[in-house]
Amino acid sequence: MFATQDTILKLLTLCALAHSITALALQERSPTPGGSAPLDSSHKYLIVRGESPSESQEHVEFDNAATLLLRAFKNQQIPASGELEECSAPSHKATFSGYDYVILLGMLVISLGIGIFYGFFQKGGSSSNEFLLGSEMSIFPVTLSLTTSFITAIELLGNPSEMYFQGTQFVLIVIPMVLVIPVAVKIFYPIYFKMELTSCYEYLGIRFGKEIRILGAVLYVIQMCFYTAVAVLAPAIALSKATGLDTKIAVVLIYVVCVFYSSQGGMKAVVIADSFQAAVLAVSLVLIVGLGCFYSGNPIEVFQTASDHNRLEFFNMDPDPTTRHTVWSVVIGGFFYWTSLFCTNQASVQKCMSLKSLRLAKIALGFAIIGLIVVFLLNFYTGLMVFTHYADCDPLTAGRISATDQLLPYYVINTYEHISSVAGIFVAGIFAASLGTVASALNSLSAVTCEDLLVNGMNIKISPEKGATYAKWMSLGFGIASFGLVFIVEHLGGVLQATLTLNGLIGGVTLGLFVLGIACKQANTKGAFYGGLLSLALVIFVGVVAQIVSVEQPALPTSIDKCDCLVNMTNIIGSLLTEPVEVIEEGGFTSWPIFRLSYMWYSMIGCLLTVFLGWFISLIIDFIQRRNVLKITGKGIDNPAVSEEIFKSDSRVQYTTTTVIGDPRELTTDEGHVNHAIRIDDE
Repeated sequence: MFATQDTILKLLTLCALAHSITALALQERSPTPGGSAPLDSSHKYLIVRGESPSESQEHVEFDNAATLLLRAFKNQQIPASGELEECSAPSHKATFSGYDYVILLGMLVISLGIGIFYGFFQKGGSSSNEFLLGSEMSIFPVTLSLTTSFITAIELLGNPSEMYFQGTQFVLIVIPMVLVIPVAVKIFYPIYFKMELTSCYEYLGIRFGKEIRILGAVLYVIQMCFYTAVAVLAPAIALSKATGLDTKIAVVLIYVVCVFYSSQGGMKAVVIADSFQAAVLAVSLVLIVGLGCFYSGNPIEVFQTASDHNRLEFFNMDPDPTTRHTVWSVVIGGFFYWTSLFCTNQASVQKCMSLKSLRLAKIALGFAIIGLIVVFLLNFYTGLMVFTHYADCDPLTAGRISATDQLLPYYVINTYEHISSVAGIFVAGIFAASLGTVASALNSLSAVTCEDLLVNGMNIKISPEKGATYAKWMSLGFGIASFGLVFIVEHLGGVLQATLTLNGLIGGVTLGLFVLGIACKQANTKGAFYGGLLSLALVIFVGVVAQIVSVEQPALPTSIDKCDCLVNMTNIIGSLLTEPVEVIEEGGFTSWPIFRLSYMWYSMIGCLLTVFLGWFISLIIDFIQRRNVLKITGKGIDNPAVSEEIFKSDSRVQYTTTTVIGDPRELTTDEGHVNHAIRIDDE
């Protein structure tokens, strides 16, 4: 059933009015003793008419609300014209051409070739340090690799849709990227380089003890295994819906290539492949933006259209923490999020540690952040450009696409179908982002497993030669495990967003453990361990409940006024009026404001809660241990192993550790902030 443009506007107006009256009437109803109860369609109809369901004598069949509404405008209906097709069922769908497949496969073959070269023909990589750290790599490829590490395919597809449907407030996420630079180069990385770490979680072991090191490593393994699965599956599904490229083929290609060159070539192969993939990604972004200036509008037209449709918003100063994106949530919450990625994430720390010196690491990190900002801004602009192109015919409302993350692939494939190879270059760029994410994750997971779990946790002695072999098998094993998780996550639906939230929550808790060790002298092993576990349990509980009770953020208005196809209004109106509206019982704990917090605050909450609980529990344990010592001696502390000076001063101590290559070294506390708080009670 189809309608003219005037009819559509009237139908949508009546539809919105009916839905609003229904919602208002439901709010005025008292909750039933059993809790919330959805209203059926006939009750909705009676409420819209102003009648009480119990008082009405009519028996109205309202299973299809759209049909009744359309009947009110039956005189204005027109039959489907032979010249116009239905928007949701186009007769022609753009697909990949042979040139597009050649470009995509060429990018994958080159990535495989890099792994073959560094795995079988390049000298070196026979020891664990060379395999995991790359043995003093040059600054340029490491900088490019760092940049691609923080750009996932989820963001490349999600950022444009964010600009399109929600506006530009999220653009301010680039500000905390700049703020993280001094924190990284002045606090975290000087510690890592002074201690010559392979795994950043080795710091937690030196500062607090074996238990905390294992805790940090396990959290990272869980976080990255699920995140890599989502980072591959989400764009594969989006590309499949928009381009016709089979989801399973996309997933298999990404994992086969990543697992091969990361497990055979090690860090050198990962960094060089990331550099090549960064070039592919840059070409694809610049190409789409450049073509958009001719086919969708120049920058002046793009920003004017965005302004006319209320898409430009940069200074939402709303102090309400439940508002999804504000200046406060994006800048402050984003600062903690980016700090966890730049400073306490093994994938990024490991690449910086592959450089010769701290000075080079600082330079690489600074330029990587600049490159990341440029890529994000181009990606954001692409979203506004796509909105300008579809300002009068939204493909989601018209039924051309079924999800917001399909927007950019649909735009590229359909707008530039007549230009050879554009679709192939674009999809190659999306694949490049996925390859970089997964390969970096696999290499870092092998480092964490060998260093923190096998050597430190299980006390397995590994020679330098065997260390490289172990790392290769670990990369292969984690690749297979992550590949298996893809098909589990695929059938769990809503777990996709929950997994992304879990990623932020775990990152915040991990950052909190590092901040606790660096900033709090009083923190001890038990305080950090129990504080970290308690914080993790609390933030995961909040995050999971928030995902369950969350209400989808309403999108900004879109238009279908000038679609060159017929919009089927039955499904649109039916979905609006037949959607169950529930009355939420106000007394339930799920109505608490903490469960409606913006997801941007999760990393900050996890970090600060870990620091506070770790510090507080450490003080309690310290007090209890003092009392126990005094109680045992009766007249005072005379135990030579626990002297009064240990409790009252910041006496410097020596700490000896062993790395995966079996190289013992002594670490002192001359700098004061590394491990001067290590105490006898911390073992």
